This record gives sequence, C-alpha cells and structure tokens, in this order.
Amino acid sequence: MKIKNFTNGLVKENPTFVQLLGMCPTLAVTTSSVNGIGMGLATTAVLVCSNMAISLIRKVIPSNVRIPAYVIVIASFVTAVGMLMEAFSPDLYDALGLFIPLIVVNCIILARAEAFASKNNIGDSMLDGLGMGLGFTMSLTILGSVREFLGNGSVFGISLLGSSYQPALIMILPPGAFLALGVLLALYNSRKMKKAN
Repeated sequence: MKIKNFTNGLVKENPTFVQLLGMCPTLAVTTSSVNGIGMGLATTAVLVCSNMAISLIRKVIPSNVRIPAYVIVIASFVTAVGMLMEAFSPDLYDALGLFIPLIVVNCIILARAEAFASKNNIGDSMLDGLGMGLGFTMSLTILGSVREFLGNGSVFGISLLGSSYQPALIMILPPGAFLALGVLLALYNSRKMKKAN
C-alpha cells in the first residue's frame, strides 16, 4: 500500500499525461530539458512539504476555511523554494520567472492537498507528494527534452546533431509546446490501450 502511494503519480495517475493538471507551466517553461527538470523539482519540493504540513494540521483546520488554509501553507513553501532558487540557481530562477510564484495555484498541489493529504497520515502524504511530484518532473523533462532536441538539436544543452542541423524553431515557440504535448499524449495513451488489450 505504501509503495502504491508513491508509484501512482509516476505512471498510473501521472499529473500531466493522465490527469492533464498543471498545463500552464507544462506548456510555458518546457523550452528546454533544464527548465523542465527545474520546474518539476521546484513543484515536487512544494508538493512534498505542503502535503506533509497539511496532513499534520488537517484535524485543526475548520472545513469551511480549508482551501484558504491550504493556499497559505502552499504559498509559504513556494516562497521558500523561490528564495532558495534565486540564491543558489539564479539563471534557472530567471528562466522560470513568473511560473515559480504561480506554483501556489498549481492544480496538482491543490488537488493533492484536498484529495489526499487532508485525509491521510503524514508518511502516506509525503509518499503521495513525492510520487506525484516526480511524475510531474518526469513529464516536464521529457517534454522539454523533445522540444529542445527538435528546436535546437541538443538535450540538457549538449549538442547532439552538430552545426549542420536545421532546427525546427517552432518547437521552442508556444505552438511547439502544444504539438509536442499532443504527440506525447497520443503515444502514452496508445501504449496504455495496448497494455489494456
């Protein structure tokens, strides 16, 4: 049961490919692998910490103010993560820009707070947050890698195709995010359907 709390977010209930949550950062910041993994790990840190905190205080929060209480808890951790990123990784902080503070209202974090952390113990809530966060990180990194590879011929900033490669610049522009995500969703769902049959 404990391991299921962790593994659900990786594949079966992946926030991006299955639940289609957190689409704003998914589409906006995945112009490169580094941006994808950076945003994913920042979200994971907030998700794990907020799940644990909400699970810890769930019995003392009145039900009529639970959502505002969750937002305050989440905002505290987002502020801390943002400050740490700005101090230790200013380039990534600048690249992600406005999307770091917007983690506060990320559907994944609010959904896990309401659906899981508010009903389960601290250990299970931590595993759930870690699984969902790493699933989100994995999907953003894959999407960022596809877009960077097709748009620049590189992955994690390492050129793979040399100077003769003619990049598909559309892939690092906003329409490229929709195209790449659509193809990845189709591949994910076709694989899932084959497994079911």
